Amino acid sequence: MAFQTLESESTKSPMAKDDTKLHIVVFPWLAFGHMIPFLELSKLIALKGHRVTFVSTPKNSDCLPKLPPNLSALVTLVKIPLPQVEKLPEYAEATIDLPYDKVKYLKMAYDQLEQPIARLLRDSSPDWVIYDFASYWVGPAAAKLGVSSAFFSITIAATFCFLGPAQGLMGMSGDSRTKPEDFTVPPKWVPFESTVSFRLFEINRIFDDITGDDENIPATYRFGAAIDGCDVVAVRSSCEFEPEWLQLLEEIYQKPVIPVGQLPPMPLDHDSVDNDKESKTIKEWLDKQPKGSVVYVAFGSEAKPSQDELTEIALGLELAGSPFFWALRKKRGLADTEVVELPDGFEERNKGHGIVCTSWAPQLKILSHDSVGGFFTHSGWTSVVEAIQFEKPLILLAFLAGQGLNARVLEEKKMGYSVPRDDRDGSFTRDSVAESLRLVMVEDGGKVYRDKVREVKELFVDRDMQDKYVNGLLDYFKTRKRRAQVAK
Repeated sequence: MAFQTLESESTKSPMAKDDTKLHIVVFPWLAFGHMIPFLELSKLIALKGHRVTFVSTPKNSDCLPKLPPNLSALVTLVKIPLPQVEKLPEYAEATIDLPYDKVKYLKMAYDQLEQPIARLLRDSSPDWVIYDFASYWVGPAAAKLGVSSAFFSITIAATFCFLGPAQGLMGMSGDSRTKPEDFTVPPKWVPFESTVSFRLFEINRIFDDITGDDENIPATYRFGAAIDGCDVVAVRSSCEFEPEWLQLLEEIYQKPVIPVGQLPPMPLDHDSVDNDKESKTIKEWLDKQPKGSVVYVAFGSEAKPSQDELTEIALGLELAGSPFFWALRKKRGLADTEVVELPDGFEERNKGHGIVCTSWAPQLKILSHDSVGGFFTHSGWTSVVEAIQFEKPLILLAFLAGQGLNARVLEEKKMGYSVPRDDRDGSFTRDSVAESLRLVMVEDGGKVYRDKVREVKELFVDRDMQDKYVNGLLDYFKTRKRRAQVAK
């Protein structure tokens, strides 16, 4: 297996080291939950002395975290304007700018970047291009130009094993899953015991993106074609965390699968993290709270609770009694007409006891604070990694995409506890929210979750381990690039 046999530079003898420097183009989907891990991988590649061209749209590029000064000469941000398409608001360049039902128009605009990306690959002649699921057309375009390509999964192997073979995802073989209920059980190709599958309400919420419509290429087709068209699959995971899933994924895809580590964020610069007024205010409030008492609540850039869900979350936080910091999105972009509101009197009743932040919240700074004792999260993998980095136990409430599959993995490993919900419609109560928060953060019955996060921390944030995985990926890139093969 590729992920088992790769010998990294750090384990080679000095005489065997290959000092070839690569040029790699990196092109993520237009969601910050994708752009951030792609950028983290880019920085780790640049730290090894390789050149990275990171491609996105102007607005997204300007909103990305600033690069460390020592990497600015090696990572180039290339801004390609997003073409305008009908029904896509002019200001929208990322999923955070749009309600869920408008994201398909963002994908349509993104597809029109195929020719600009092909020109960039032709003109810059990189050794490799790393791309995302939505840009399924990059692999074949790169192959025509003699450029090697890697599809990069921002989430773990278990999720992609559940999705299955590329040909089935593209509708070209007999995947018998045709209705939502078919996705609520583990698939036939998983040979070991597993609970990794969707709950009915989870698959119902995204089933339109699986089946597609006249305006929308299904996400499953994009995934399948992205996998089918690449030379190698890179996965945000590690052999220490999910060896059985990584091995199965390579068997399913019949092509090399290389884990790149969990990509924990680089350490915070504490001399500069609190130099803006808002960060100072947040830190001052957190400083006043008892150690481990605060629940941090954030559901990512993609998810927005419904009004009923928001009400139950808010009243559940009150019932739990813990101080809280809630990073709340009331709407997704200006085109979102369904603005959600907090219950009457909620903010007044909780003044001083809780903070509701409706602008951007510095998640890493908050999670790193000693007063935070739990993270109430949507199960997005970047958030999971960040929580584990700072040993914060996880209370889970999945909303969209593969978040439910992530939650199953975390539940299996006792790394997180999901708020009990109705399987059919996903509804939950304020009491279940309060009980879940108290269980994970305070009660003896939740000690297993608190202990497990501390136990697995080193699997996620050990820098030597992360370095080993990046070296393994780069060694593969050096020895398997198309241009070297053409030259021979």
